[in-house]
Amino acid sequence: MALNKRNIKNIFYIFVTSHLILWTLIPTLTNSNLPLDVIEALAWGSNLDWGFNKHPPLSAFFPEVFFQIFGSQDWAYYLLSQIFVIVSFFVVFKLSEEILNNSLLSLFSVFLLEAIYFYNFTTPEFNVNVCQLPFWSLTVYYTWKIFKSNKINTYDCLILGTVAALGILSKYLFIYLLFTIDLFFAYLIFIKKSKKFDFKYLLSLEIFIVILIPHIVWLFNNDFITIKYGFARAGLDDGQILNHIKYPLIFTLKQIGILIPFLFLIWLLIKKIPKKFNFSDDKLLFLIFINIIPIILVFLTSVITGSKIRTMWMTPFYLFFGTLFMYLLKNQINLKKMKSFLIGFVFLFLLTPILYGYISITKTDKRTDYPGRDIAVKVQMVWHEQHNEPIKYVLGDEWVAGNLSYHINSRPIWKGFVTEQKLNSFEKYMCIDKICVGS
Repeated sequence: MALNKRNIKNIFYIFVTSHLILWTLIPTLTNSNLPLDVIEALAWGSNLDWGFNKHPPLSAFFPEVFFQIFGSQDWAYYLLSQIFVIVSFFVVFKLSEEILNNSLLSLFSVFLLEAIYFYNFTTPEFNVNVCQLPFWSLTVYYTWKIFKSNKINTYDCLILGTVAALGILSKYLFIYLLFTIDLFFAYLIFIKKSKKFDFKYLLSLEIFIVILIPHIVWLFNNDFITIKYGFARAGLDDGQILNHIKYPLIFTLKQIGILIPFLFLIWLLIKKIPKKFNFSDDKLLFLIFINIIPIILVFLTSVITGSKIRTMWMTPFYLFFGTLFMYLLKNQINLKKMKSFLIGFVFLFLLTPILYGYISITKTDKRTDYPGRDIAVKVQMVWHEQHNEPIKYVLGDEWVAGNLSYHINSRPIWKGFVTEQKLNSFEKYMCIDKICVGS
């Protein structure tokens, strides 16, 4: 088959479809319960608000939409996660085509992402990290559109502001990408003087703020609980001097480890590493900014504050790494080695779901082995022996109570942790250990 542009796109469609089916099917068949973060999101989604005790609202909104459509069908939430992944793959492929002007290398840019476990092994668990992916990729894409255009398009600015706000409503760490984009345009306008300031830029900021207003109000009304949680997770309440060295070092070593399969695939494809690069190239400048600067900013944050950067927080940061390396090495691509590259890609593409399935089946102390549905059935039986009304509310931690909210037929609303005040607000209630249900 000749590798023309049309055939390459067909290969891409086959790839993303295969990825979606494989990573929806494998966890559905090997997990007996949804992962922790999905159950948490569904608990929050039962009582939708403009924020929750850990995160902004968007990671709960989408699972709740799916619940209203599919109910307590586990496969639906694995599918949801993969939809978010492949949407970001589509955007990566689109941007790569525009930058590389080569459909084959654009395809390779996406293939390379299968060598980064953020985009396969961890994706069955829909959470704030996965939720960011399409908004991160779209924010980068519309930044590129504005950057390459001689005349600023109002529509592009509005879209940029919208997807950027949705990114923040997915996870606050999205701010690193937005700060990078600000630095990029500041560099272009004030240092390189290659682009004049256009007041249309402010449309992005205006729509961004408007979309965030409900969440900002919620933050003020809830004592900034999500931000405090983020600081605590980063270890900022520890305060040890050694953390300013230890955590950045650990962060760096982990990122290198994550990229080893990625770099191995690249090595299979190139003749040699170029001795110099043209850093005055506008395309390269853009790719360096959106790929490297956010990671440097995270590293500097860890150095300055002594914060612990958890590995999974970096999920969206590598989306365009394939594009960057294909652009850097485009003159060194050896198509005679393409067979070796494709063998390596297929090996990783098949290995990761096999490993996931094997671990899911053989490791028996995971949260995904939790008998959530069985426990919900028993709770319903005990409740209906005493009461005729359906269960309307659950109280307790997001895991156990969240499982009840998800599995109980009446879809009770999760109302947070157990307190005497909340129990007194119920007409009837029943408590088992530290979990309560009521009406």
